[in-house]
Amino acid sequence: MKRVRCPKCDNFIQFDETKYKEGQSLVFICDNCKKQFSIRIGKSKLNAANRKEEVVDEKEGVQDFGNILAVENVFAYKQVLPLHEGDNLIGRRCKGNDIDIPIESNDPSLDRRHCYINVKRNKQGKIIYTLRDNDSITGTFLMNEILGPKDRVRIEDGAIITLGATTLILRAAEGQTEE
Repeated sequence: MKRVRCPKCDNFIQFDETKYKEGQSLVFICDNCKKQFSIRIGKSKLNAANRKEEVVDEKEGVQDFGNILAVENVFAYKQVLPLHEGDNLIGRRCKGNDIDIPIESNDPSLDRRHCYINVKRNKQGKIIYTLRDNDSITGTFLMNEILGPKDRVRIEDGAIITLGATTLILRAAEGQTEE
């Protein structure tokens, strides 16, 4: 089952994508606000990211800084969210909320502005990831250890981060893992 979001009210509508062919257009009417909108069935960006296929970006010089994987739970589906260089503010997606990494979830224990992952390069060119809490109500946990209010913790590929009932896994950029 796939979900689409109403462009007017952000309500989700579920449908079975296996009944349709790639390239086919579908029309939906939102149950909540009665807005009519359409989508075109195509290859899933999530599946492409999960298979780690090479995706050619039209912008020259775009670099891979890794991503975080939001694990599917009762509040949300599995999501792969790319990181960028600098501070990445992570939180629950909400209309009008200006954050870098919006996690689509109904998890009430996930703050709208929960934590930061800072991505930078050291002098040798290796990408360094640093996690810190953003004074969240439920706290930010790294491998089941809670971060203090001023803690800045270096994290590596495969680090398990828990924000409320939401679990994230860091996937470092290709070629950045320790061997």
